[in-house]
Amino acid sequence: MAIGPQGFSIIDLPPATPETLDSYDNLPLDPFMGHGTRYKRFSQYRLSPGPGSDRDWTYEKLPQRDYITAKRYNNVAGGIRRPYQPIEVDFTPLVTIGADGLGLDRSHDWQINIHQNRSRAESEHRAPITPEGVHSDGHEFIMIAVLRRHNVAGGETRLWVPDGDAPIWTGTLAAGQAVLLDDKAIKHEATDVTSADGRPGHRDIVIVAYSTWEKGWYGEEYEAAALADRPLN
Repeated sequence: MAIGPQGFSIIDLPPATPETLDSYDNLPLDPFMGHGTRYKRFSQYRLSPGPGSDRDWTYEKLPQRDYITAKRYNNVAGGIRRPYQPIEVDFTPLVTIGADGLGLDRSHDWQINIHQNRSRAESEHRAPITPEGVHSDGHEFIMIAVLRRHNVAGGETRLWVPDGDAPIWTGTLAAGQAVLLDDKAIKHEATDVTSADGRPGHRDIVIVAYSTWEKGWYGEEYEAAALADRPLN
């Protein structure tokens, strides 16, 4: 694995484009998570090895479906349908950076979930990042990329091994940094975001989940299994 035996790595990202950063101002409120402090869009892709060089990938944007995860992965909003509007900007270059950093196996296709999230804090109102607590998401790999931190404190990332008594890594990802995770080996959480000075602030991130296409994380069969909190196979 390119991320090494610890199961995670921290990488630097190229600067986000103004168009990408501006798109966060148009995110709808997430009614399911964050207690009124989270704004979100969501899209899914099929990622296939391209016919060219060993760094070439092709993307197929999949028809929009509700986001559903099982309760065993999210005890706050798992086991329900969460309809979100599709992402309006192109995050596939960022997905490719994650794929290259992870060293994704190019012998098969991958199913990609992209979550575009803004967490907004002001005055005494904190923005909970992971109200579900320490968790994994059930995928093969995860990338959490921070694109902007505006007038905020908190949002510290903590990484755990399963059944660990303490985090194996703790740090605050700066804008332009991402953490790559082996989701089977590492659990994660982040502390609440707070306003740095009482005025409104926000933390803008992208979460990318990478799952082998054969695992079937897209479509009606997957959705039925997730709603019932049972394995696909």
